[in-house]
Amino acid sequence: MTETFNKWVEAIFPWILDHGLKILIIAIIAWLLNKIICKVIIKAVRVAVVPDENMTEEAEIKRENTLIRIFTGASRIFIILMTILMILQEAGLKIGPMLAGAGIAGLAVGFGGQYLIRDVITGLFIILENQYRIGDIINVDSTGGLVEDISLRKTTLRDINGTVHHIPHGEIKRVSNLSKQFARVNLDIGVSYKSDLDHVIRVINRTGKELAEDPDFKEHIISAPQFLRVNDFADSAIIVKILGDTKPLKQWEVTGELRKRLKIAFDKEGIEIPFPQRVVHQAGE
Repeated sequence: MTETFNKWVEAIFPWILDHGLKILIIAIIAWLLNKIICKVIIKAVRVAVVPDENMTEEAEIKRENTLIRIFTGASRIFIILMTILMILQEAGLKIGPMLAGAGIAGLAVGFGGQYLIRDVITGLFIILENQYRIGDIINVDSTGGLVEDISLRKTTLRDINGTVHHIPHGEIKRVSNLSKQFARVNLDIGVSYKSDLDHVIRVINRTGKELAEDPDFKEHIISAPQFLRVNDFADSAIIVKILGDTKPLKQWEVTGELRKRLKIAFDKEGIEIPFPQRVVHQAGE
């Protein structure tokens, strides 16, 4: 038993000193190369991305981070594949037949691969056209949420319920970006038919101006929410529309605060926000 073990050690020890050491060196070089390439990509993207005067600094950072994530991910996959092939070759496996077999297998799944190619090409256009970035909130057809990740093949969204959606780029037909350049407060509110509309307009405009001057909100608001028009004559109320511009992703916070302040202001000014009512007339009266 001891003699067999000694023979095994004598056989494996030279292999470790020769091939094993080379495999370790290959792995270390691959790790270092990945680190270097990632740093180069980060610096290159920061330099290459030209600032857009129509985009905020935050939006520029989102765009740069998205490009960095995609390019570093692609380079990492390439390095890993090349490292595996080199290690297999150093371990004594012939990679030529393996690559040939992979080519034949690639032809066999060519019809399935066309979907992958479609996803990648669509992803490239999404990235080049800067349609959305990591950190944006978008709607893709009937699915909406925060963009958590973008690869060349798919976009990962997390909706308000915390559910994660993985959407292949080839399946995307229409994208609505809710957080690009600026956002908007778009609020319809009903007031009683007996209300003095001029008084209502003054209260709305004053409330919107006070909100825009509030230290906690003025950094989020581009233009103060103001009365725009009478939008509709509903069954129980006159519907007025209020518009204002905000920084991206701040429209919901500002709109919620505006609703609260309008309710308080309307109560103080005696402006009624009506609920649905129905008048019934009895026959013979």
